[in-house]
Amino acid sequence: MNYDVIVVGGGHAGIEASLSAARMGNRTLLVSMLAENVGATSCNPAVGGLAKGHLVREIDALGGEMGLITDEAGIQFRILNQTKGPAVRGSRAQIDMDKYRVIARNTVLHTPKLDLAQDTVESLIVEDDVIKGVKTALLNEYHAKKVIITSGTFLNGIIHVGEIQQVGGRFGEQTSVGLSASLKNDCKLNIARLKTGTCARIDSSTIDFSVMEEQGGDTLPSPFSFRTDRELFRKTKQQLPCYIAYTNEDTHSIIESNFYRAPLFTGQIAGKSPRYCPSIEDKIDKFPDKDRHHLFIEPQTADNTECYINGMSTSLPPDVQRDMIHSVKGMENAKIVRYGYAIEYDFVDPRELKHSLETKKIKGLYCAGQINGTTGYEEAAAQGIMAGINASLSLQGKEALILRRDEAYIGVLIDDLVTKGTNEPYRMFTSRAEYRLLLREESADTRLAQYGHELGLISDAVYEKVKIKKEQIIYGAQLLEDTKFTPNKEFNALLESMDEAPIKDVSTAQQLVARKSFDIEKMLTIVPELSKFDDYIKEEILVEGKYARYIDKQSQEIERMKKYLKIKIPEGFDFTGVSGLSKEVQEKLAAFSPPTLQAAMNISGITPAAIEILHIYIKMAQKSKKAAQKEA
Repeated sequence: MNYDVIVVGGGHAGIEASLSAARMGNRTLLVSMLAENVGATSCNPAVGGLAKGHLVREIDALGGEMGLITDEAGIQFRILNQTKGPAVRGSRAQIDMDKYRVIARNTVLHTPKLDLAQDTVESLIVEDDVIKGVKTALLNEYHAKKVIITSGTFLNGIIHVGEIQQVGGRFGEQTSVGLSASLKNDCKLNIARLKTGTCARIDSSTIDFSVMEEQGGDTLPSPFSFRTDRELFRKTKQQLPCYIAYTNEDTHSIIESNFYRAPLFTGQIAGKSPRYCPSIEDKIDKFPDKDRHHLFIEPQTADNTECYINGMSTSLPPDVQRDMIHSVKGMENAKIVRYGYAIEYDFVDPRELKHSLETKKIKGLYCAGQINGTTGYEEAAAQGIMAGINASLSLQGKEALILRRDEAYIGVLIDDLVTKGTNEPYRMFTSRAEYRLLLREESADTRLAQYGHELGLISDAVYEKVKIKKEQIIYGAQLLEDTKFTPNKEFNALLESMDEAPIKDVSTAQQLVARKSFDIEKMLTIVPELSKFDDYIKEEILVEGKYARYIDKQSQEIERMKKYLKIKIPEGFDFTGVSGLSKEVQEKLAAFSPPTLQAAMNISGITPAAIEILHIYIKMAQKSKKAAQKEA
């Protein structure tokens, strides 16, 4: 009953935490209420999306499992925002939910040093503010130096379907009351409430897909994992279509006339809802001028026996759910297999955590996933792998791995949570990352695989491929910079044949590639040597060349930020005199009196922009001081 690491909860955070801990050599125990539900996808049958796809690829680059499972269980793969810039594109996959769960559970069961126990953790064993282990409902005591809580929506979970309320962490499953109380009373952590929800599931055979818009996957699908054989994947992957439907005036009228029965509006639900994934009743209430809303009809398995109605999350009563679904064109005869519901649950204020995800109050206790206020499989898994890694590094007596905001979306996610906190379910967006041009999906392995390799989570063979990829991209980008063209008749004729404007001065291939109209085919025409590389390498070389100026600018900004974060803040500095800062920021800085700009950056709510302003005022104060000393 003695382990190095105990992970509580078998969701996406728990899987990544337990696998990384075990693979780093620790005897690890994963405790889950239901062993068969390890890896269950509670809500939508999809992985990835805008910014979320970045997280999956970063998890994979560190040696995590989510990308590999998605590639195997995926039934449709698409790159979102394909026509937009590379920084804001996002990979998304529809998954066979049943297959995903089975693969995840089997991976856990077949991992050396990792045990799985079906049990419910009721309380934590804490002595002198140090974690010692857990106690369970079956009266088992498991002891460990590190405990990672990844409880998802199971802490004091309450399910709402209309006026009906049920205790549960997921429909038909138990909730955990004791663990929530232990976190609050034994660990003195700040606990609050959040709310999320899901939609009804429909018998696919009762949907008329012929009147809906078909949405297929990409012709050349791209796998999530850098460890998946890309060519074999594209040759063998079978894809299923999704469909687009729409709500209408009848749908909206049915919902609006039943607002008085909606738990969201009656005061029945107290927890804060996710702003960026609202329920259908919330959308109708907030956007009354909209004539219709998109609904994405997504298959839940390869057999397509059930469909998920993305965009129709609800906690309205069953009779209202039936009426509003039947009002949608193509679903007039739809049969509901599972009704939608909302769920309220406890979460820990993430400001209680260090950047390592260890709690500040209890040594050895870590939190990861929805317990930290996030929403989404990908955000949970990202925290899970970092908690597992950092618990393991701590056992080895090593410094925690803290990813910076400029090197990973995971760094942005965790920094946002632990410094700013959240009062609503946190979701990752590309707009949250200041340096998103450097954090593109396709560069995740070249950015982070070195860490995964050093930790022992990425094999030598895989890392060698990453190094070769990086070398090829650097070589290609340098070749674009070194290749020069003179404005002679022959070359301008070549440009004209490509519908490109002529050059008037000596120009590099990089300058030409930077044109908006330049694509891979044109790049290869002027620099044929690049033809020897794989297509995805060519794509990265094109991106590096096209955005070279902006990439350099962001890189310089990062280096500047690194330097001045070490700058000391003078004693007695008057923060109220900094006019560019909001009153709230001024008050926080005055209350904490940070000794350096780095310390100021770690205060909740202090943004990089505020640090820039503060830096300017410190320089001004230093100049004034020097001028006064000269006069004296």
